[in-house]
Formats: sequence, C-alpha cells, structure tokens
Amino acid sequence: VQLQASGGGLVQAGGSLRLSCKTSGGTLSSYDMGWFRQAPGREREFVAAVTWSGGRQHYSDSVKGRFVISRDAAENTVYLYMSSLKPDDSAIYYCACKTPTGITISRSPRQWSYWGQGTQVTVSS
Repeated sequence: VQLQASGGGLVQAGGSLRLSCKTSGGTLSSYDMGWFRQAPGREREFVAAVTWSGGRQHYSDSVKGRFVISRDAAENTVYLYMSSLKPDDSAIYYCACKTPTGITISRSPRQWSYWGQGTQVTVSS
C-alpha cells in the first residue's frame, strides 16, 4: 500500500487547512486510517483515526473539537480537516494505515504498518 499526503502549508493561528491522503495499491475499506504528527525534537504522536468501515473516529485530546477525519472510499482518500489552528499544531503530518485488529485503534505509531511521506503544517502566531 502506498500513501501520498498533501495539503500542508503555512496558515495563521485560527485558520484552517485540509490535508489529503491518497492511497494506492490497496482498498481503503480494508484498513484503519490515521493521521500522526511530529514536531522538531518531539516524538511522533497520534492525531486522529477512522476505522476501516468509517464508522468510528478517534481523536487526541489536543485536537478534539477542532479536527475532523473523514474518508472517501470512491476516491481512496482520507482527509483531515483542521480548524482553529494553533502554533502548537505546527508539525509534519503523516498519514498511516493498518490492518484492523478489533474495535479499538492503537494510538502507538509502532502498530501502524504503512506510512506516507508527510506534509508540513506551519501555524504562525
């Protein structure tokens, strides 16, 4: 499975961005899909995920209420809508996917099998 992330950029605090993750080499509905981010000097952290069926979404506490993850099976694409952005949201954002293992979704990057190349998000104050 190949993942191609796009949509990052520079935005002012309070602004919005939409990230896209296009998948190829696999069927989107076969995988849980997630977004992670990594800021300089920090570990990669979980941001959001959606189950293979699209029925459940999970968010980190730091983005809950501001970010929305969604998937378009027809386009084999997962989106991350980010609003009310803060400077602390600045990071490289990575999309990832993994084979479903149950109802819950692991927030550990080590449990995710496939990764995109990342897209930079910079939020200015």
